[in-house]
Amino acid sequence: MKELLTCAMDIGEQMLVCGAEVHRAEDSVKRMCLAMGAERIDIFIITSSMVATVYTADGEALTQTRRINGTGTDIERLHRLNDLSRHICETPLSPDEIRSEYRKIMKTRVYPFWLECVFCAVIAGSFTLFFGGGVIDAIVSTVIGALVKLLGYLFGKAVTSRIFDKFICAFVASILAFCALRLSLVGGVDKIIIGNIMTLIPGIGLTNALRDLFTGDSIAGLLRSIEALLVALAIAAGYFLSTLIMGGI
Repeated sequence: MKELLTCAMDIGEQMLVCGAEVHRAEDSVKRMCLAMGAERIDIFIITSSMVATVYTADGEALTQTRRINGTGTDIERLHRLNDLSRHICETPLSPDEIRSEYRKIMKTRVYPFWLECVFCAVIAGSFTLFFGGGVIDAIVSTVIGALVKLLGYLFGKAVTSRIFDKFICAFVASILAFCALRLSLVGGVDKIIIGNIMTLIPGIGLTNALRDLFTGDSIAGLLRSIEALLVALAIAAGYFLSTLIMGGI
């Protein structure tokens, strides 16, 4: 049961890291443990911590605690982890079989990084057009969007703070837009900056915060709401600092 609890906690932790709401992670871990033979499980999850206690048929109590270092968004991996948890509930597996399936999911990369850069660039350029920018503005925004994605990837490896990462990305995107203006490539920077900032806004994080609040996980919902607010403030601070350095619009 100790090994099975470890496997269930691994899956629940990664579901939370991939962007699952707290209620889904708690329910998945609880159902897996009960399917594995636990008599009862008490689990408490917030965005930065997991605590689970399993009671076995012979009266033994096993407790595990996990520290969640950071969360993001990976819907495809979340979908596969959720399928694995459902499979465990339907057909109980041994710890070795669970670890084998878990490693396969964790090693799988759905999209190559270069394709993610392309998507981010296209999204930035599309938002620039959507908010009234011209074709040249959209082209410049597309190039900046790819560079910002690359920068975010590099900073993500070196810096664990998501807030600081968003601050740097917003700052660099704004600085590059002002540089394009100084080089007379574009006539204005507002649409370009808006298009790139839209790729940084924590929309999914705020949505999950509201879902947690609606499902009764008030602590997790408030923590995620505060985190989304701090990320938004960091993005605004990055833009504001760039305007001070480059002399405003």
